[in-house]
Amino acid sequence: MTAATPLRLAYGTNGLTDLRLTDALALLADLGYDGVSLTLDHMHLDPLAPDLAARTAEVGRRTAELGLAVAVETGARYVLDPRRKHGPTLLDPDPESRAVRTDLLRTAVRVAADLGATAVHCFSGTPPDGTPEDLAWKRLTEALTPVLDIAGDAGLPLAIEPEPGHLLSDLAGFHYLRAALGGPDPELLGLTLDIGHCQCLEPDPPAVCVRAAAPWIRHVQIEDMRRGVHEHLPFGTGEIDFPPVLAALRDVGYAGLVGVELPRHSHAGPQLAASSLDFLRAAGAGGESTPPRAAGPAGGGSW
Repeated sequence: MTAATPLRLAYGTNGLTDLRLTDALALLADLGYDGVSLTLDHMHLDPLAPDLAARTAEVGRRTAELGLAVAVETGARYVLDPRRKHGPTLLDPDPESRAVRTDLLRTAVRVAADLGATAVHCFSGTPPDGTPEDLAWKRLTEALTPVLDIAGDAGLPLAIEPEPGHLLSDLAGFHYLRAALGGPDPELLGLTLDIGHCQCLEPDPPAVCVRAAAPWIRHVQIEDMRRGVHEHLPFGTGEIDFPPVLAALRDVGYAGLVGVELPRHSHAGPQLAASSLDFLRAAGAGGESTPPRAAGPAGGGSW
């Protein structure tokens, strides 16, 4: 019998913010990860600092030397506004503010193209209070259109993530957006499927979500989570049954990166990167399944 193809495991740099990017990349390669989910932020390949092209080229050389594939993520909390988390968004009332976020995504596409990345991640943002829903969707489609244009030119999928509390919060919202944009090819507008978010709020179990969304998945984020609670948890400390999820990803032929996302656990990042890899391999990410153990950090507190 032919062995199942192993999934390509990555770890998000938003969970390694206490490390220099060069050190984070070396850590992931040493542990045996296949790739890195690189969040563009002030401490890791700052998209707003000078000499971005040269710095990107250096990161590209280093990831190539280490054999790490790259997905580019754009979920930095304060990269655009030091006083407003995730602001401005694609839904801001001010057109100039929306354009700031659009420009960041266009920059992310250029960085991703230079890195040979698998996908560029983004999200809709939260509608400001009092915004009519139809107006919010109109703003989102208009703000994304120039990003899709440059992504098409680069031959890269823009992979939007359903985020709890956002305008586009679930798989139904993703399909609504696709329809509003005229049904773009999945290689142009794809899906970032966050497995924890499926557990948090989708009506179906995460493994069912994987199979239903398979044609559009271009990036995967993974962590543990509890039903109804949007809190990213180390593996084994939430409610998700991971072997069926990983089996579903393998069965549908998903070939992108599966990136561990623990953005509030950087204080224990190196330990969690190691234990998360062990957990996912034991749960079947390597093509075989054995009972997984919990992947909590080996002691330490949060600063």
